[in-house]
Amino acid sequence: MAEEKRGYTISDIYQGGYSSMTPPDNAYINMGRFGMATDPRTANVLQEFSAKLSPGVKTVEISTVKPDVFDSIPKQQLKEVNRLSKLTGVDITMHAPLVEASGLDPRGGGFSEIEREAAERSIANALLRSHELNPDGNINVTFHSTHGLPGSQFLPPGEREKTGEKYKRLIMVNREDGKVAPMEPEVQYTPGMENLEKGEQRTPEQRMESYNVTNWQSNIDQLFFNQERANELLEKTRPFLQQLADPVTGEIKKEDFNNLPSETQAEIADKFMRVNSYIEDINQHVTSLFSKAYEFGDQEQKDALKKLNEEFRSELEKGSKSPFAQAHAMENLLNTLKSREYIPKMWVPVEDFAIEKSSESFGNAAFEAYKKYKKTAPIISIENPPAGAAISTAEDLKKLVEESRKKFVENAVKPPEEHGKGGLGMSKGEAEEQAKKLIGATWDVGHINMLRKFGYKEEDIVKESEKIAPVLKHVHLSDNFGFEHTELPMGMGNVPLKQIMEKLGEKGYDAKKIIEAGQWWEHFKTSPFQETLEATGSPIYGMKMAPYWPQAPALYQGYQEGLSGNWLPQVNYETFGTGFSRLPAELGGQVQGGQGSRMSGRPME
Repeated sequence: MAEEKRGYTISDIYQGGYSSMTPPDNAYINMGRFGMATDPRTANVLQEFSAKLSPGVKTVEISTVKPDVFDSIPKQQLKEVNRLSKLTGVDITMHAPLVEASGLDPRGGGFSEIEREAAERSIANALLRSHELNPDGNINVTFHSTHGLPGSQFLPPGEREKTGEKYKRLIMVNREDGKVAPMEPEVQYTPGMENLEKGEQRTPEQRMESYNVTNWQSNIDQLFFNQERANELLEKTRPFLQQLADPVTGEIKKEDFNNLPSETQAEIADKFMRVNSYIEDINQHVTSLFSKAYEFGDQEQKDALKKLNEEFRSELEKGSKSPFAQAHAMENLLNTLKSREYIPKMWVPVEDFAIEKSSESFGNAAFEAYKKYKKTAPIISIENPPAGAAISTAEDLKKLVEESRKKFVENAVKPPEEHGKGGLGMSKGEAEEQAKKLIGATWDVGHINMLRKFGYKEEDIVKESEKIAPVLKHVHLSDNFGFEHTELPMGMGNVPLKQIMEKLGEKGYDAKKIIEAGQWWEHFKTSPFQETLEATGSPIYGMKMAPYWPQAPALYQGYQEGLSGNWLPQVNYETFGTGFSRLPAELGGQVQGGQGSRMSGRPME
């Protein structure tokens, strides 16, 4: 049957029947684990839910990625969807509205704690409303880790191993005001360097570190300028001021200047007022810098600042209210703060800042839902956004999940307060168990595949999936070619789904897998369900055995096989210019007699 005929083979024309002994190579996901997402453009989720049941899916995800669409869904519809799910035995999940959980403005407007708190309330509201879809269980609710926030561009693992560097382009954020600035590699030409023409290659991380040091020391240097002016004036007026100072406290009062000779009284008083003005200005700025150093420093820096604070207090107490002692103590403090060990990391990668703030939003919202619903609280499942956004890699997403769980635990172990505020007084072990149950990750295989446009290889994308496996709760399926955020059925792009599923392990196989195929619906206007079943080798029946969906085309011929039917492949004979009707009767045709050619039915010449 496979004999070559003029550049093609008969096996290309006639597929042949399937063999139950040889399952397809891509047989790795059972049909019952697939689900369909509703159209995110409509608030009529009851109609969408009903429409998505027809292919036979076992899970439907209510997709409400647009906040205005989510708020347009009547609560009655959510309750009706719940009743219909019970009637049909279909599970429900929810894709919550997109929200920037960190409080950062994606357009570069900075950070606002007010916006972060508003985002936290939006997350909590989505959890509470989702509970109406499944009041008796833990409905999975997916939130994007970020919404529109640009992320740093990382070097592919291969280049990272060669160079030892992490970033191709680093987006850094000021921790105080949330201002954003990009940092790319640059070549620096330093006077006196050995090879001036070549210069020195500086990485984004080195530039960020230099930025932190330069800005901090620049602020200190400005205060030193004022400190020097104050010291000069004090030295010029020292004989007169020492004469006026209180012998015990060293304090100098305004009225004491009346005791000076009239010809020097106004001059000395003016200089003393200028000294006080300089010292007051220095105090204000030093207080601000010291506060930043303590607020944004690590634990080691905070411990050092506590010790420095005690030394400063002790020096002030010794000098009491003497302007000379105050100026000397301030000068020592400035010299110490200029040291690199006290310089806080004011500028950090956007991923670090977003994780710090977003984990607070997700952790607090999960805790509020748990306080209200306890064992039936919804599950927060944080999804990786399209590659290129902040918190889109497995490493960052896993860290966000872990930090959100820590925030949940922190809330849960606090003792309860009056009027239902405060924590629940849980043990740390119990709180950690609930945090693992209620906070995890949604892994979007199409989103992570978009790392290809940044130079990542297929094996790199597969390794990303291995990193997220320990915190996995949910899976989103969409295919693309690694460059645009398109959503096709699996098998129609280059997402290495089988290898990804192997790395996701048991959690990946057990997780519900929601088919997101927006571009398929838009352009081809048919359900992507069968295409996904064929691409993933799902068995047609629920026994997890042959036949499989990739073999479905062969079944059409299989139904007609047998001696009582068309047991020869008619398409082959039609291709060669004849058909069954022209075959001799002994070969299943209608021509009587055997005088002619058995293939043509004509008499032999």
